[in-house]
Amino acid sequence: MHVVVNGWFYHRPDTGSGQYLRRLLAHLASQAGLHRLTVLVPSGEGPSPANASETWPHAPGVAVRRHPLPRGVSRPLAKLWWEQVTVPRQARRLGGHVLFVPYWAPPGWQPIPTVVTVHDLIPQLLPEYRGTLLHRLYTGLVARTTRRCAQVITVSQATARDVVACLGLSPARVHPVLHGPNLAPGSPSAAHRAAVRKRYALPERYFLYLGGFDVRKNLGAVFQAYRRYLEMGGDPAVRLVVAGRLPETDTALFPDPRRLAQAAGVLEQVHFIGRVAEVDKDALYHMAVAFLFPSRYEGFGMMVLEAMAAGCPVITARAGG
Repeated sequence: MHVVVNGWFYHRPDTGSGQYLRRLLAHLASQAGLHRLTVLVPSGEGPSPANASETWPHAPGVAVRRHPLPRGVSRPLAKLWWEQVTVPRQARRLGGHVLFVPYWAPPGWQPIPTVVTVHDLIPQLLPEYRGTLLHRLYTGLVARTTRRCAQVITVSQATARDVVACLGLSPARVHPVLHGPNLAPGSPSAAHRAAVRKRYALPERYFLYLGGFDVRKNLGAVFQAYRRYLEMGGDPAVRLVVAGRLPETDTALFPDPRRLAQAAGVLEQVHFIGRVAEVDKDALYHMAVAFLFPSRYEGFGMMVLEAMAAGCPVITARAGG
């Protein structure tokens, strides 16, 4: 079977969709003789190969084909053209048996059976995430095109229920395929832990938050809970470490966590360490007293699984995911 894959996130391993694509393709490629995989990637994204095709760097046998984006248009319009025109056209030209779209953007024209992965329905379920008129039109488009797909994959039972309820799909067409943890098995070495502690100037003992800073992540609750912990006699030597790239501006959708910490009266006790390299996350989890993640909505919540896989106690919320 020849599977053609929309590789828009091929060179974006810093995103959830990029990690999902890389790890899934590496696994599929390891199933010898089961599939032929061709990934379509926009030209100009990432390193430029000498020719139009290359080998997937982590999965030999996965072919990569590059195609240009339209010129003279905005990035959102180029992305829309890629998803709705370039990908289905190339899937047909390559003689694909299945088109796989690993994020919520299936084309309206589906010349071959199409499978899409829906990670979450945040723009439909949370009003504050619906964005501008163009964002809402895009969400409406992909909601309609998803209904045409042969099959829909979700990353959790919660998202499967959301897809059935919000998009009106038959449960028989929706298949939850749960994530595995991104972290490698085994405990990080003492030397690596020491290096990570030094690199991020970590306190000896700490609670950890790692993730995004949009409003649904509920960082205000983290700071309020930490203040309550201190007020009830908790050990002040156990600091609160907040990891992740801070928002550039303080908005309603992306509130600055430093302002939230100050409002809770704990700014001086919070250690903001910025973006954490993927290779350091395992040690960061292993050394934490507990991982705090009271998100109001998640399609899956990979960080919770990563913390649990590292043996770190998790305090989270009963929310989607």
